[in-house]
Amino acid sequence: MISLIGSTGSIGKQALDVLDHLGERPVALAAGRNVSELENQCRKYRPEMAVMSDAAAASDLRVRLSDTPVKVLGGPDSVCEAAAHPRAVTTLVASPGISGLLPTLAAIGAVPRLALANKESMVSAGRLVMKRMGASKTLLLPVDSELSAVFLCLEGVPRELVRRVILTASGGPFYGRSPESLYDVTIEDALKHPSWKMGRKITIDSATLLNKGYEVIETMHYFGMPLERISVSIHRESIIHAVVEYVHKSPYIYMTAADMRLPIQFALTYPEVRPPLVKPLDLSALPSFAEEPPDQRAFPCFALALEAAGRGGLAGAVLAAAGETAVARFLNGEIRFTDIAKCVESALARVPSGDHLSLGDILEADAEARLYTRMVNVAV
Repeated sequence: MISLIGSTGSIGKQALDVLDHLGERPVALAAGRNVSELENQCRKYRPEMAVMSDAAAASDLRVRLSDTPVKVLGGPDSVCEAAAHPRAVTTLVASPGISGLLPTLAAIGAVPRLALANKESMVSAGRLVMKRMGASKTLLLPVDSELSAVFLCLEGVPRELVRRVILTASGGPFYGRSPESLYDVTIEDALKHPSWKMGRKITIDSATLLNKGYEVIETMHYFGMPLERISVSIHRESIIHAVVEYVHKSPYIYMTAADMRLPIQFALTYPEVRPPLVKPLDLSALPSFAEEPPDQRAFPCFALALEAAGRGGLAGAVLAAAGETAVARFLNGEIRFTDIAKCVESALARVPSGDHLSLGDILEADAEARLYTRMVNVAV
């Protein structure tokens, strides 16, 4: 049984496709404000529990589903209740931004398996998440094409035998562009990802390469890898997702089609291997691979993420909060594409980012960074 947090988003909908393929159904569904979509999902899957983090939306949903046995709850605490549902074997957290942190923490120790698609939980609070994981019996599996690939390549291998982990990046829609040429790009331009179909926020993060910086920080926490042993290389085809070099043998290379339903199914069924609903990779179209690091001058968000990774402490929380807020401002037409990096840089410089000691420290840094980023004037 699956508890799906963030069921109305891009990853959530693809997870439901995977559940259809596997012949399974969710025991709980949780979303933010999309009442119509969650109503449709509840009528199709008849979960025991449906939750909306927005209380007013939950009241609306409760009326709409009054003719069904689905229990409807509302508010952030109820989302955490769904994440820790006693009948859930796996909780998949796919809600965006910092909203995914509390259900992530609620699931640890409460369910046998946590499938984590929410990047900000690890970027903002990776040390806290992994500390709680160490004290629980919950199995943690990343729901991400690159991190899932690293997981498979590292499975059963002592970390001291790993020389380097290489994450790949498509380069997004602006690969090869000069920094100056990005000044006037539009929202529509930034949403034209060449390889993946994703939600708006993560698509913009991929266009700035901030998303790839997040994955570097995630790799540090998930796999205990130091920053100096993690590299990123441009790979436009998005077929090679990770390369792991060992000190004693040839590198392992993990390749699949660019389809998020593959890492979703892997996380939901591991260690069992079941036929995927995605067509096998065409081996006649295997790509070449030559290491090419991202252009940090054209994509300063990537450089800022590496800076935050090196600083540690609360820098990740500031980075994620400022990045999410700046992207929202860009999508609202308030700032330019190139201003996203300016917002993040300014927040990292102005907002205290000392070592975090508790969940309260993390949430306080997150709130302060959001407030600052909403207010900062980056106009030139």
